[in-house]
Formats: sequence, structure tokens, C-alpha cells
Amino acid sequence: MQIQTNGVESAAKGGVSLFGISVIAALAGFIFGFDTVVISGANLPIRELWHTSPWFHGFFIMSMALWGTVIGAIFGGMPTEKYGRKKILLWVGILFSISSIGSALAQGPYLFSFFRFIGGVGIGVSSVAAPTYISEISTPKTRGRLVAMYQFNIVFGILIAFLSNYFLKGVGGVNDWRWMLGVMAIPSLVYTLLVFSIPESPRWLIARKGDDIIARKVLQQLGIQNVSEEINSIKSSAAEEQQNGSTNFLNKKYRRIVWLAFFVAFFNQWSGINFILYYAPEILERAGLASKDSLLNSIAIGGTNLIFTFVGLYLIDRVGRKTLLVWGSIGYIISLGMVAYAFYTHAAPGFLLSFLLLFIASHAIGQGAVIWVFISEIFPNNIRALGQSFGASVHWVFAAIITLITPVFLDAENGIFKDNPWPIFAFFAFMMFLQLVWVLTKVPETKGVSLEAIEKKLVKEA
Repeated sequence: MQIQTNGVESAAKGGVSLFGISVIAALAGFIFGFDTVVISGANLPIRELWHTSPWFHGFFIMSMALWGTVIGAIFGGMPTEKYGRKKILLWVGILFSISSIGSALAQGPYLFSFFRFIGGVGIGVSSVAAPTYISEISTPKTRGRLVAMYQFNIVFGILIAFLSNYFLKGVGGVNDWRWMLGVMAIPSLVYTLLVFSIPESPRWLIARKGDDIIARKVLQQLGIQNVSEEINSIKSSAAEEQQNGSTNFLNKKYRRIVWLAFFVAFFNQWSGINFILYYAPEILERAGLASKDSLLNSIAIGGTNLIFTFVGLYLIDRVGRKTLLVWGSIGYIISLGMVAYAFYTHAAPGFLLSFLLLFIASHAIGQGAVIWVFISEIFPNNIRALGQSFGASVHWVFAAIITLITPVFLDAENGIFKDNPWPIFAFFAFMMFLQLVWVLTKVPETKGVSLEAIEKKLVKEA
């Protein structure tokens, strides 16, 4: 019997390990991160090229990819549940490839926005399918760091995008931004080819397809010790959900889980992380750095993000998700408060940059390391993709809103805070104080607990 459609036989013969499979799936995060930040290098050149209004620039140029991400996140859960995690990850790579080539060649703002939108759809779907897939192939002891590899790849992509923008600055003259955007086609195509080598999620095969035979082979490939016991546990959980009529995502017994997913995604964006990553060069120029220096210091931001994401990966299965969120919240409050103070007092650029780096470090070991892990593990198997879709949608809706309105506040000529943006950072600091209160009072610890045990605990307590 051939099982080529699920990639099991070829992967098993090739000896692809659980870690290797997770790395391939998590590479969607690399393109996600690259695409998210590469626009920062094209921000000012495109504004000068097409001379659009602040509202047009904010909506069509800077945030159009994020609106695509919202659409991808909202609707990505349904095909991920119906067609499987692997097929959807493959389509993510195709969308990324189309977007990078199309946006690099676009000759006008509307066509450019269309291709950025396509890439955004890919990002949104990847933020549903990849964490869901990795959480379902992981063990309780490794789930935190394996799912967090998706976040690691996001920040690695962010760093490479900053480096790419820096080294491509001036290449092709005024069209250097086209090279910045077009180079993303290379990792997109490589990722698409690699996805063919990974198997389908065994939990999806059992819960959605009832295919125990292929699921058993995948579980054996993943190194699960007692495969029969694992299959019985997954089937028992799925049967219980069916029997209780709890396959509806909006069932009241999931209320607590839904609110947990909502607030972890909500607070993630109201930390200001995408605001800072998208507009890093412009923010640093406001602090008194020259254009080339601001791009170079953006690399320092990306490097700090990468280093402390390693720290988060190391700690997430050791100290737990809740502890990292507490540490990150405290770091957010201190760093954002000091950035606001630095702008308010017109402090030296180096002083401001040091606290921006502290902010990035706090995000990397806190929300950055936790968000995709936490959302992917709190929902039951039979609605995990839909739950991941909900959490990702909340995350991206607020990311898009913040990116859309930023030019209105930050624009050098007409922005509300054109003279000094300190109130923006003060507001973000206040929001992180609210996050700290929420984490301390409402967030459960999920470290080292099986997906089925988490389901029983949260649904029972709901």
C-alpha cells in the first residue's frame, strides 16, 4: 500500500526526525518574519516614489499585508481542519513565492498592495497551520520549545530581513526596495519544496480522518514509545468531545479557553511590538540617527530579538509559560516607560536605543516565546485549528489596526505626535501593566502537560 499523499513512507525511509520535521514546519515562521519586517526598508522609498497620503500609505502600503494576514488567520482554520495541516503548509509556501515576486515587480501602489495582500494571507494561514501542526506532533516535554521554534524562525527571519535591507540599500539605485522585497522568493521556494518531505499530523489523521494505520506509522516515526496507548488516548478524547456535543467552537464550555486565547493575542500587539518592528528605522531617525545608521541599528534590534528568543526557547519547558509572561511583562513596563521618558526629555539616541533593545529582549523571552505555544495547546484536538485561527485572527486584527493608524500619529508633517511620540510608548507601557495583572490572576500553567490533559483541565474548569 502506498501512502505517498501523506509523505510518511518517504520521510520514514529518509529518517527525518521529530526535530527535523518541526524545523521544516517552523520555516513558515522564517518567511513570516522576513515578510513582516522587509517592508520597513521600503517604507520611505515607496512614500517618496508614489507620493501617497498618510492614510493611503498606512492602509495600502504598510498594512495591506496585515489585512491579508487577518483574512488568512480568520479563514485558515477551516481548510486546515478539512484538508489537513500539511497541504495547507504547502499552499503557504506557494502564496509567499507569488507575493515576493509580484510585489518586487509591481509598477504602481495598487498592484503592489495586491501582492502584499497575497503574502499576508500566507502569513495568516501559517500562523494557524504551523503551530497547530507542531503542537500535534510534539511530546509534552518538548512541545514548548518545538512550537516556539516557529517564533524563533519568525525572529530569525526578522534579523535576516534587517540585514538584507541594510546590505541591499543603494543596490539598483532608487529601486533598491524592489531587491529587498524580491529576495524573499528564495526561502519561499526552498520551504515549499521541503514541505513535501514531512508527514501529516497523526492527531488530525485520527480525529478527523479516522485513519489509525497511517497515524500509527507517523507516531512510530516521531519516536512515540507506546503508540497504541497514544492512539487510544487521542481517540478517547475525540469520542468524548463528540459524545458531549462539544465540537462547536462557540460551545459555552470553551468560554475560558476562548478568553485566554483572546487576551494573550490582544496584549501581544498592544505591547507595541509590530509598531516598533515595522517603523524601527523611522523611530530611530526621530531619535537623531541618520538613515543608514537607523538601518544598522535596526539590525541590532533583530539580533537582540534572536538572542533572547534562544533564551525563551531554553526556558519555556523549564520555568513554564506563565513565568515567562510575568518576566516579559515587567521588562515591557520598564523598557517602554523609559523609551517614553527618553523621547519626552530628548535624551541621547544611545539611551533610547538601549531601552528599545530591553523591550525587544522582554518580548522575546515573554510574549514572543509563549503566544503561539500557548494558543496551540489550550484548545481540544477536534477544534485546535479553529481555535488557533481565532487566536491568530485577534493577534493580526490588532496588528493591522496599529500599523494602519501609526502614520496618522507618527507622520513627520501631519502626525498627531509629529513633534514627539512619547505618549505612544507611555500608552503601551500602561497596557503591559494590565497584561501583568491578567497573567497573575487568570493564566494557568501548561508546562509538561499532555494536550489531552490540558483539554480535560480547562474544559472542566470552564
